[in-house]
Amino acid sequence: MSELFSGVLPFVTVAQERSFRRAAERLGVTPAAVSKAVSRLESELGVNLINRSTRSVSLSREGEMFLERCQEAVAHVREGRDLIAMTRGDPRGEVTVSVPHILGSRLIEVLPRFTARYPGLALSLRFTDRVEKLVDQNIDLALRIGDLEDSTLVARSLLSTRWVTVAAPAYLAKRGWPQGIDDLRQHDCLRFRSVRGKAVDWTFDIDAKPRVVKVRGSVQMDRGELLLDAAVAGLGIAQVMDFMVERHLRRGRVVELLEQHSAVGPTVHGVCLPGQRRTARVKALLDFLARELGGTGLPS
Repeated sequence: MSELFSGVLPFVTVAQERSFRRAAERLGVTPAAVSKAVSRLESELGVNLINRSTRSVSLSREGEMFLERCQEAVAHVREGRDLIAMTRGDPRGEVTVSVPHILGSRLIEVLPRFTARYPGLALSLRFTDRVEKLVDQNIDLALRIGDLEDSTLVARSLLSTRWVTVAAPAYLAKRGWPQGIDDLRQHDCLRFRSVRGKAVDWTFDIDAKPRVVKVRGSVQMDRGELLLDAAVAGLGIAQVMDFMVERHLRRGRVVELLEQHSAVGPTVHGVCLPGQRRTARVKALLDFLARELGGTGLPS
């Protein structure tokens, strides 16, 4: 029976990572130790849970069934541990966070204060622009920008944004300043390409209402922070969220255009599974980000 309990966490981690090596990195042990633990678990159960090959790892039918129950058990154990930590006022453990690339710099700016405040917490940051499934990827908290599609998640508003249209002084000296939205037709507009492969048009406040305006340009990018870098380099005009460009505006690397038409941008939320919201680890990080990023901090 002891092998049953000692092998569950290694098995769940391998199943989630689809790799013994990555599972070992997450658990802080060797791949050999993970493999032995899973093998002992399979021997205890009398079934093959994981199909192994030199190139891939997949679950057997029995493995799929066992994983479903094990993930629930592991989640309950972690929740129990967090409840105990909460009573001590000393949250401990690891928080895995999924973060869009464009939020990376803003998040990292405030994290030293978080790690100083909570020395018992470790952060595992996954930077991606794809919407990951929290259960499947073992993610405790995800930062999401814009509309939330998954109604089963608990969301908390962390940051309100504004659309800012900017260009470098060198570009404007060469091409001139657009005085109105229609003038953008004569300029190189740098556009963001979403994960769906579609270029995103710009949003302006027109007659006190947000309006989407089609713009043209020869350059598209799928990384928002690099789009801003292109504008700083003088490649064209870009529209980005205000938190991305504050530092560049202060230093004069870019200037804001059409400020009178600046529109409200998407809200940044922190989302988690319902059972995670009150755990000490996740609550500590959510409370901290709500304070530091300047959002309302209220559940939405």
